[in-house]
Amino acid sequence: MNLEFIFVVLTRIWVVGEILIALLTTTRPGKGNIQDRGTQIILWIVIFASFWIDGWMHSFLPANMPGSDTWLMPLALGILILGMAVRAVAVFNLGKAFSANVSISSGQKLQRSGLYRLVRHPSYFGLELIFLGLALHSRTWACLAVVLIPPTVALMYRIHVEEKALRLAFGAEYEDYSRTTKRLIPGIY
Repeated sequence: MNLEFIFVVLTRIWVVGEILIALLTTTRPGKGNIQDRGTQIILWIVIFASFWIDGWMHSFLPANMPGSDTWLMPLALGILILGMAVRAVAVFNLGKAFSANVSISSGQKLQRSGLYRLVRHPSYFGLELIFLGLALHSRTWACLAVVLIPPTVALMYRIHVEEKALRLAFGAEYEDYSRTTKRLIPGIY
């Protein structure tokens, strides 16, 4: 078994996991205060399009990143595994309050423990790590940009929408949380 095989298997597990998350945790109308503003669909379309364009670009762009044949693949695999773990822990930490679309359930409490004491959106931090791992796996600068930048922009829009929903739902409590906890990257942003 080589690293490429492991990477492909883990990537497929991640895709299946994301599909299951979408199917099993999307809040349906009447079950919560849905404020998604289309972000779930936008994110899926952008991710799918980025990966499709990446696959197409690989047909004519050679690997041109330093370490393409040595240390880059293990690094990409490590970042992918870390991202999957962070995302899974964040989703399980929220439990029934987690929703694939931006939604607040009645009686939902603001989560400030576990990974949520480090960043306000740890599941998105996990996604960003996954995108980075996939982008580094491309071993091509142009493909890295295609895999990393558009999904990050779509995710930043989703975070903007979610932050508005959380401020509406939790008011001063969320404002205090925002002042003391970074948005996406621990200690940085």
